[in-house]
Amino acid sequence: MSTVRLVVAEDNLLVREGLESLLSTVPDFEVIATCASLPELYETIERHTPDVLLTDIRMPPDHHDEGIRAANRLRSTHPDVGVVVLSQFVEPSYALALLDAGTKGRGYVVKDRIDDLDRLADAIRTVHTGGSSIDDMVVDALVRSRTRMVDSPLEVLTDRERDVLGEMATGATNNVIAERLGVSGHAIEKHSNMIFTKLGLAEDPEVNRRVKAVLVFLAGTPTEAIG
Repeated sequence: MSTVRLVVAEDNLLVREGLESLLSTVPDFEVIATCASLPELYETIERHTPDVLLTDIRMPPDHHDEGIRAANRLRSTHPDVGVVVLSQFVEPSYALALLDAGTKGRGYVVKDRIDDLDRLADAIRTVHTGGSSIDDMVVDALVRSRTRMVDSPLEVLTDRERDVLGEMATGATNNVIAERLGVSGHAIEKHSNMIFTKLGLAEDPEVNRRVKAVLVFLAGTPTEAIG
């Protein structure tokens, strides 16, 4: 198994050292550098060019959305570097911002879960291979609490299409959704394609339409905001 070279960006010293110690126990991981601010992050990436950046969502200088800004900038400067953003916020708007330019090699993990090493390691490996990973805590919490909005883009969907999209948000595959709703897999595929069309999610190799559709469901975001 090839080694995944990691840079950890986190301004809290104890968390940063904890992450470095935790990740060092994974045989195929190597933490090659750590940093504590956005300018230092950019300098570290230039110096080491890691396979994956594991970064806090907020850090100096502004403590706002530095991790997402870094992830978006690296798409053009270092497109082969995967990014996993760590956040204490179960907030779909952050995930939408992270994935707005594409889902390839991007992940979002809630900080409350970083002690689950298997989960964190899976997210890192997924983005390293070009996939995307959204913490199911984001999905689970917001599916339970989300209320329908009058101006929601989901108003264009039929009741059945909303049912299918709601099942997508739990992480279910088309076959599982078909079983839950008592219809054929072919019917679910047709509903899924109609959902993508109505939400304006054109086919794009850089964008996982299923992930974007789920995030629209969770956030109630206007169609224009998903690109």
